[in-house]
Amino acid sequence: MIQRHRRAIAALSLGLAAGLGLAACSAPGGAGSDADTAAAPEAGATNAPAAQPRVVTTYDGGLLVLDAGTLEVQADIPLEGFVRVNPAGDGRHVLVSTADGFQVLDTGAWTTPDGEHHVGEPELTDLVFDAPTPGHVVRHGEKTILFSDGTGETTVFDTADLLTASEDGALPEIERIPAPDAHHGVSIELEDGTLLTTIGDSDSRTGVRVLDADRAEIARSEECPSVHGEGTVQDEVAVFGCSDGVLVYADGAFTKLTAPDDYGRTGNAYVSDESSVMVGDYNDDPDAEGSLLTDLTVVDTSSMTSSIVALPEGVSYTWKGVVRTDADTAVLIGTDGALHELDVATGDVTASHPVIGAWEGPAEWQDSHPSLVVSEGVAYVSDAAASELHAVDVASGEVLASASLPGVPNELAVVTG
Repeated sequence: MIQRHRRAIAALSLGLAAGLGLAACSAPGGAGSDADTAAAPEAGATNAPAAQPRVVTTYDGGLLVLDAGTLEVQADIPLEGFVRVNPAGDGRHVLVSTADGFQVLDTGAWTTPDGEHHVGEPELTDLVFDAPTPGHVVRHGEKTILFSDGTGETTVFDTADLLTASEDGALPEIERIPAPDAHHGVSIELEDGTLLTTIGDSDSRTGVRVLDADRAEIARSEECPSVHGEGTVQDEVAVFGCSDGVLVYADGAFTKLTAPDDYGRTGNAYVSDESSVMVGDYNDDPDAEGSLLTDLTVVDTSSMTSSIVALPEGVSYTWKGVVRTDADTAVLIGTDGALHELDVATGDVTASHPVIGAWEGPAEWQDSHPSLVVSEGVAYVSDAAASELHAVDVASGEVLASASLPGVPNELAVVTG
């Protein structure tokens, strides 16, 4: 069932970044992918008057592709098992974590580099970036960076190249960077070609190493136990979460900011390129991994200081319920069912808008519970208890559209079309 509210969502715009030249060490395609057999995604496509944003949500048994304005289902794609979804960064594709690696989902709506808008049928293509136990996806600058937990290997490609290569049923050229040991990690490539990548093995994770554009190690820090997640703030300062604080990389050097508690874990960073402040989740209870959280960590990389901010009484959140919307603001979906707007400098809640019913935290982090993504001023909030999805104007709190879904929504991703 689709419920249309007082006004439609404005069409979201797409600004595609121009592709950079690939490094000489790049290799074509992804090992193990069947690029030659992929169906041409343009078959049956038509022109559109404006960009057609899409929302993708997972459920137990498949993927749903929805129109981001009306929330009408455009495709219901069967897919077994727990899968994760991340925007590829090109405005069209979503990377689906499957048994073989990062499989490319074509959402069926895209804008060409010359500004033409097209719509077609969504499909889960045969294109796969080979990555045993696929993990984190990072988009930064003009690059998309993939991490394989099964090998520790990092895969990097020019984001815009996926849009053009997929028209021929192919993957873009890639660079693969090996790691000494497999581990659950993350990498990011800075705009000068420097690669920051985590250090770890099957037993532990300890920090971050720095590779230059030729992939020679030039620095490292092992002062970040259980390193997890990353975020890049203004001036390409990178922040990584640790179980005892955060690790900051700026101007070629690492700085450790220690948590006020012996165990003070930050595992996810919520950032804006226009702000020097990182907002992160914060957990001071080692026996409550994956449970609801009531505090946030706020890191100001310009002064190299951090603080812990407590949310109002009765408001908790999980790792997938916080998003930065601009330089000064973050929003989160609280267990009270409201969308809360926060001033990142102070951590103060500046506005609250009820969206869904009150909810309880998941028993396991993979279990379905409310998720939040934001694009162009519109927040998409899933309600696992009611199997619903809502589009909310962040500034006013007005619910723009709501839809009942054929499955319980879990993870969310949005692309600009």
